[in-house]
Amino acid sequence: MSYASTSSPESTPASHEPFFSPALTAEEGVAAATELFRETFGCDPDGVWHAPGRVNVIGEHTDYNGGLALPIALPHRAHMALRRREDRTIRLVSPQTRETIDVLDLDQIGPKGTPGEVRHWNAYVAGVAWALEQDGLGPVAGFDAALYSCVPLGGGLSSSAALEAATVVALDEVNDLGLAGTVEEPDDAGRARLVHSCVRAENEMAGAPTGGMDQSASLRCQEGHALELDCRTGEVAQVPLDLASAGLALLVIDTKAKHSLVDGQYGARRAACEKAASLLGVDLLVEVSPTDLPQALARLEASGEDGPELVKRVRHVVTEIQRTRDLVALLSDGRELSGDKLAQAGALLDASHESLRYDYECTCPELDVAVDAARAAGAHGARMTGGGFGGSAIALVDADAVEQVARAVVAAYEREGFGAPAFLDALPSAPAGRLV
Repeated sequence: MSYASTSSPESTPASHEPFFSPALTAEEGVAAATELFRETFGCDPDGVWHAPGRVNVIGEHTDYNGGLALPIALPHRAHMALRRREDRTIRLVSPQTRETIDVLDLDQIGPKGTPGEVRHWNAYVAGVAWALEQDGLGPVAGFDAALYSCVPLGGGLSSSAALEAATVVALDEVNDLGLAGTVEEPDDAGRARLVHSCVRAENEMAGAPTGGMDQSASLRCQEGHALELDCRTGEVAQVPLDLASAGLALLVIDTKAKHSLVDGQYGARRAACEKAASLLGVDLLVEVSPTDLPQALARLEASGEDGPELVKRVRHVVTEIQRTRDLVALLSDGRELSGDKLAQAGALLDASHESLRYDYECTCPELDVAVDAARAAGAHGARMTGGGFGGSAIALVDADAVEQVARAVVAAYEREGFGAPAFLDALPSAPAGRLV
């Protein structure tokens, strides 16, 4: 995927000092997207909408297994200046494509592998319009749109879901669908329907077999909270996460290792889970309780040549769902996140990473080095986040130790001969909506 990001891997400076990827202010995002729109299309947009990337606190590879996840919305966002057209034409531009505007026909586009296949980042935008109509929420008018994003690409921080969510709230408004509500008063039931269309765009148009956690986070998170998402029912609960009052911070480490969800590894993990569920006689692995896990693993071990692999995949999923339940309960008990409570939270993050490293086998050397270095430098807990095979890690750290931990990770990368990582401040932020 190649579309506008102000913090792409190539833009990270070579330095011994940690580089923190900046988030655009609302004013900066509006100005950048509007200027690109006017320069390209010669008129003003109907408005500018934005949507956040996300980072998952815990609950990895649980979404497509019907389990729980606990994401937060990032301050880093995709900004979309958009104007409704009166025909069925879609015209798209980003800073990297301003010399060649992409023109699509909404009546001709179709899923990946069909004659109407849409390529590259256009699939995430045009795909949302296509999916809204497929879901019976259309018809959708054509539109002109200019994208300007500061969500780091390839970092496992849902840059594609941010693009989809920014598009869907814009199309919801200019087509009078009336589903999103506002950021201040979101219509959660309506946003849940929009999530479904975004997931269809990603799965069918872009060909990435993701679950719905990323899109749910971008559309349904609330500022100052983590989102407890039941990925089977779509039900959500807002979990207070005021790290600043406890003197804590959530440091995101963008490893800069290549990250892709369409290279086969992600799909292979999902296929293994589906096969294991079938062998165990359940629809989704969430139906396997921790109590039943030993018996389930014994059945899988004896199931055939790939039995040992299925054992590891299922063990991760079932224990990860329980870790997510445990962290939600911990964060919801009304006590400050300190002392024994902080130690328990950190231990859950650590256990999640070890399970992803050894049972789900979806980490990589860069992720493991980042996590190990952060822990050694004083992080209370650390783990990879996102789909894995590259991407990002998170570390729960004291607020006054952010720079110290970041420097330790940079030094560890230098020792290993890796390229320089980048860092983000992960403040639980607001969901997708209109800016102007």
